[in-house]
Amino acid sequence: MAGNPFDLDDNEAYLRWRDRKLAGAPSSVSDLIVEVHDPRALTEAERGALMARIERCNMAIYAGSMRDEDADIPRRLGEQFGLLRLDANWLAGEDGISEIRVFDDGTQKRYIPYTDRPIKWHTDGYYNPPAWQIRGMVLHCVRPAASGGENRLMDHEMAYLLLRDEAPEHIAALMQPDAMLIPERVDEKDGVRAAQGGPVFSLDSGGHLHMRYTARTRSIAWKQDAATQAASAALDRLLNLPSLHVFQAQLEAGMGLLCNNVLHDRAAFSDDPARPRLLYRARYLDRIT
Repeated sequence: MAGNPFDLDDNEAYLRWRDRKLAGAPSSVSDLIVEVHDPRALTEAERGALMARIERCNMAIYAGSMRDEDADIPRRLGEQFGLLRLDANWLAGEDGISEIRVFDDGTQKRYIPYTDRPIKWHTDGYYNPPAWQIRGMVLHCVRPAASGGENRLMDHEMAYLLLRDEAPEHIAALMQPDAMLIPERVDEKDGVRAAQGGPVFSLDSGGHLHMRYTARTRSIAWKQDAATQAASAALDRLLNLPSLHVFQAQLEAGMGLLCNNVLHDRAAFSDDPARPRLLYRARYLDRIT
């Protein structure tokens, strides 16, 4: 496509991209789902169907019959889409895959993803430095919660589109290199994590749109200028109003989300003590190819 649709000075390229984006947008969560036999070894047709959805809206949901408690499943799925550089963060396992479940003890219990509490809208790794951004992600469900735990999903490119349509100056503000700051964290057990600032919207080396965002209000500092304050408020409103472009998904056993780190949240949940909720999360520095 000629021009850069994410250049605020190239409105013609933006409008061409916008028309294509809206024409290809899914209309329901069922449009995202692809039935697969074995996510570790997709058929050509299965991979093509998943890739077609990712090209349209940066995400796809696979639904299979595998119930194995095997962290290798998301890793082998990711490899088939060029996802190779795992973000082996300090709370992940030795293989770089994180178990997303309720922890009753240890360090994890102090962090919301490892509890049964709700998680607000975010993209993963928003606290990472610019050279270590999360581009791709696999979230594989081994066991769902007894109740709750569903995710809302939104293509970050669609959020950009809706926000730019409302006011291009919002995009300009959120592309500032100091738009959103994660303050320094000092913890007697976990050490120091340096303060990390950066934009909300940025472009990677291939010209693809990347989003770095959290709706948290604690441990977040937005730039204190009028433009950024207005833009962050507009984004918050956009994510909390009913929208045809927000999809609610309940991942059942054998299902998973494959995405280019789209916006997502999680509802609170209740566990069955005999079969507690368990998902595997693989986060990558790569974008899906």
